[in-house]
Amino acid sequence: MKPFILLGSSTIIIFILISAVASINKKDEISEKHLEVVLRNIGHQLLLSANDSSSRVLPVKKVNENTYQLSFQNEFRFVSDSLINLVQREFQKTALATNYIVNLKNCQKKETVLAFEINGKAGNLTPCRGRRLAVSCYIIEIELLKANNFNSIWLLLVLIPLGFIGFYVKNKFRKKEEKESIVNNNDYIQLGSFQFYADNNVLKTGDKSILLSEKETKALKIFAENINQIVERETLMKEIWEDKGIVVISRNVDVLVSKLRKRLTDDNAIKFINVPGRGYKFIIE
Repeated sequence: MKPFILLGSSTIIIFILISAVASINKKDEISEKHLEVVLRNIGHQLLLSANDSSSRVLPVKKVNENTYQLSFQNEFRFVSDSLINLVQREFQKTALATNYIVNLKNCQKKETVLAFEINGKAGNLTPCRGRRLAVSCYIIEIELLKANNFNSIWLLLVLIPLGFIGFYVKNKFRKKEEKESIVNNNDYIQLGSFQFYADNNVLKTGDKSILLSEKETKALKIFAENINQIVERETLMKEIWEDKGIVVISRNVDVLVSKLRKRLTDDNAIKFINVPGRGYKFIIE
């Protein structure tokens, strides 16, 4: 893979992942107007549960990025379960939030009268159920607990391009080291116009280098040590496969020799002669 192709591919991947993250974050964003409508509806339903259809729900106040306050025109009384059930029902229906904390405070003393938490991971905490609260001025404070999706998504965003780059760099240096090793290595077997570097699994002719598989290297080494001699099929099967505990058939030898023929096709003087019933003879004319 050329450097500019790698860079282009990495750029495209990063762009796609950034777009995906932006799309996810956009979906997670809560419209302020939508949130205000939902919270005011919770307040309205709470007043109705207290048989108060005339009092007004005051404008929603934003305390900080994730916390909102809901207050009322007049004093009233209600049962704690009404607030807990209303908030859960409205949030589930509108998919507004799955994790949140609700604090019910007294207007004058700012003391917490009732609190509960709905949390899918840590578990729900809903104490004080069934309590009938006294007539008073109340403020409902709702804190939305945002899920943290940053780590997994952005880690993926970084790791995928780095993985491509790392693979490219590693492969580049490996090939460079192999090439330098071959250039400085005089330990090869001359086969016609080819230099066979058995230790490196490489065939070289001129500026062309051919990487061999482990089986191809093993087979060619056997043939190179027995030029112009018949190498029995059983010998090849035993030394290449069976000594490693792998059971094969005679056809595997034919396939392997066919691959070697293709590897050495640049030199017409090199031939593998099939000897029926026995094996192959490797000759260099």
